[in-house]
Amino acid sequence: MSDLVERVRHRLADPPSVELDELVRAESSGIVDDTVFARLRREVAAELHGAGPLEPLLELPGVTDVLVNAPTEVWLDRGAGMERAAVRFAGEGEVRRLAQRLAAAAGRRLDDAQPFVDAVLPDGTRLHAVLPPLVPSTAISLRVLARRRHSLASLVAGGALPDVVAELLSWLVRARTALVVTGGTGSGKTTLLGALLGEVPPAERLLVIEDAPELVVAHRHVVRLVTRGANVEGSGAVGLRELVREALRMRPDRLVVGEFRGAEVVELLVALNTGHEGGAATLHANSAADVPARFAALGALAGLPAPAVTSLVASALRVVVHLRRGAGGRRAVAEIALLARVGDELSVRSAWSAQSGDGPAAGELRALVGAQ
Repeated sequence: MSDLVERVRHRLADPPSVELDELVRAESSGIVDDTVFARLRREVAAELHGAGPLEPLLELPGVTDVLVNAPTEVWLDRGAGMERAAVRFAGEGEVRRLAQRLAAAAGRRLDDAQPFVDAVLPDGTRLHAVLPPLVPSTAISLRVLARRRHSLASLVAGGALPDVVAELLSWLVRARTALVVTGGTGSGKTTLLGALLGEVPPAERLLVIEDAPELVVAHRHVVRLVTRGANVEGSGAVGLRELVREALRMRPDRLVVGEFRGAEVVELLVALNTGHEGGAATLHANSAADVPARFAALGALAGLPAPAVTSLVASALRVVVHLRRGAGGRRAVAEIALLARVGDELSVRSAWSAQSGDGPAAGELRALVGAQ
């Protein structure tokens, strides 16, 4: 296969241009069997333009991550933890070439002078790659763009949350209660947020701001703003902070940030304090109780002291929905909590948890939507 790919690659580089199908037939000794030809054509296309040997893994149903640790160590995650894949590379050179080609497809460089890259591929897949000597062997991490739309009903059916909690969250969204969805990596934050946004009344306009177009939202009026990394010359970057400011000028009914990552948290919190109700975002946190510390850390990146961050968060956000991923890979809502300011600090009071049911703030949570 590698010889065939190289011959096709050289022929494509020579004028005049020839169709890929014609070249594959010519360089594969004129194969006429349609099934064999179709397989060869897919493999050559994957080597030239796609993710090479990883392409079939990316197309598997339910795959969220494909990881290469070494030429003979390829892993994938389909929601139940790491699985070892049967895919193998010929050697370190083949893995490195794939990583560099994927980086180039995203408009980024990856070489000895710039030995790591974090980028988004044209189809929305998130790429992270690191070259030796920073790692023993070239490491590639691919986070697959979500393809399936989830509703709260489908998440209930899958065991991610009880029906009564889904109903309560739906009420909160319709009541324009600003909330943040928290959890660790791969806990299902983006999936739940997408399902919640599907509960927004159809007459409202959603402005969704993301690093990569991961949110899958079943809503008729969604406008997406996606960040852009710097090009190979190191210019042209557009970050979340700039996109938040632009979104405010686009007549949003609701502002949504795929994930709070850094100083852009200040712009969004200020926006939510100036009449933009019902905003939402995700945030990496190990528990609902860790949310104040995470916001304080992000606010410090923007140069804000902790008391100022406390005031902004307490005025802008009311509810934390925390998810946890179990040992078997099952993702579920673990806790719902309320945020409030107590002096100069931000308090988190549990309203519901999967372990204990209703918490001390349960009545206050129901009062937010008139459900008492």
